[in-house]
Amino acid sequence: MALERTTNRTVRLRNRAALLSKLFLEGPLTRQDLARGTGLSQPAVSNVVADLIAAGLVVGAGALESDGGRPSMSLRVAPRFALVAGVDVGETRVRVELFDLSMALLASADYPIDAARPDPATVVRHIVAGLAAVTDQAGVPRADLLGVGVGVSGVVVQDREAVVYAQTLGWDGVPLERMIRAEVDVPLHIDNGAKTQGQAEMWFGAGRGARHAVFALVGSGVGATVVSNGATYRGVASSAGEWGHTTLVYGGRACRCGARGCLEAYVGAEGIIERYREARRGRAVPGADEESQINALLAAADRSETARRVLDETAAYLGAGVANLINLFNPERVVLGGWAGLALGSRLLPEIRAAAAAQALRKPFEQARIELGQLGVDAVALGAATLPVAQLLAAGGVRAATAVPA
Repeated sequence: MALERTTNRTVRLRNRAALLSKLFLEGPLTRQDLARGTGLSQPAVSNVVADLIAAGLVVGAGALESDGGRPSMSLRVAPRFALVAGVDVGETRVRVELFDLSMALLASADYPIDAARPDPATVVRHIVAGLAAVTDQAGVPRADLLGVGVGVSGVVVQDREAVVYAQTLGWDGVPLERMIRAEVDVPLHIDNGAKTQGQAEMWFGAGRGARHAVFALVGSGVGATVVSNGATYRGVASSAGEWGHTTLVYGGRACRCGARGCLEAYVGAEGIIERYREARRGRAVPGADEESQINALLAAADRSETARRVLDETAAYLGAGVANLINLFNPERVVLGGWAGLALGSRLLPEIRAAAAAQALRKPFEQARIELGQLGVDAVALGAATLPVAQLLAAGGVRAATAVPA
């Protein structure tokens, strides 16, 4: 009897997870849509939906017109069942954003970082201040937070607590999760920023519907997320996707990681700006920060042969890097994102595609689409905010210390 109760509870949780995930990612949907989409029987769907409505997880989203008979009621995940926060720890700023469960943005806070290598304590201070700021702006208590997701540069080793190894930042085993937990009492989820961007684009953006994709993040640093058969490939210690530190030119330009010839040294914002400065015979690039300097380069390209040449080279380097991704992983899509990737791609995407075509094997190139991310510069924070949501969906909507009827 105990085994039967355990089995029934396991099946019930699995069914809840399947229906809740379907509603979150594809809703609003009717009960009939859910039955067709999950393969569950109509009675099973009705029973589970009734549980989810009773728990406050699911609400009606309006009646649909019918050709006859009773109208169907569409359903959605209740937007205010809980709130989630996403944090983008970049190299030039910390961005904190607050969302409801429809992933509507409720509030945001932004904190520039002046130092070339951000101090972990400063980053934590900005995260704590940002969480206070966004909950105050939205007029909600901290207790309403389901969790906080953090996207950060470098390798994030998930053990009993998340530890960050960001070689280019000088972070060697920074106990970021412990440092944040010392200041805020909320569930934390920490991952690499390229991976959180990839999850956001898979769920809501350019990756929707794909099973095999690569999401490239080009900003101050360069990284990627590899999605294989719908799941993020992580490797043995979650460091898979360090695309920026693959070798493009053996013995080439010095990279911040200490090696030479890395892709990041050619297409990361710092590398592009340095190549432009050298092309200008050492004259400083206009602009107060990396973003304004990249914009200055783009603006100058219409009147300056030097700027055009640097951008042409950048497109060629990026295309070669994309070709490597295509040859290695045979994706359906390669999605270019990150603030610098979007700025460059908006002007150079045809040239990047042409360079990739010249370097990639013909058949896998024909099978891949190369496109820009659809979620803009907020993709890392949005993806980070989905980390606690993903845990809630996998658990069938059960929060800690909450029981489900057997």
